[in-house]
Amino acid sequence: MSPSSETPVVLPAALHARPAGAVVRVASGFTATVEVRSGSRAASARSALRLMSLGAEAGSTVVVHAEGEDADAAAEAVAAVLRTAV
Repeated sequence: MSPSSETPVVLPAALHARPAGAVVRVASGFTATVEVRSGSRAASARSALRLMSLGAEAGSTVVVHAEGEDADAAAEAVAAVLRTAV
């Protein structure tokens, strides 16, 4: 079984094009599979369009889930981008 990690994040801004692009850039640097979950919906952290389709608004909580060798680092890096998104 591969390692996994989950990190909840309260979004300071809506998940629009700029923060989605930043998430994609960061997630692409890891081998782990990373997804962002909002309610019952999930999107790959490597797809800006899918991230934006979550419709996550400022103040909502999303969960960053990662699986793979560098899951902890990947989840924390993506969560850090989301925490500072503007």
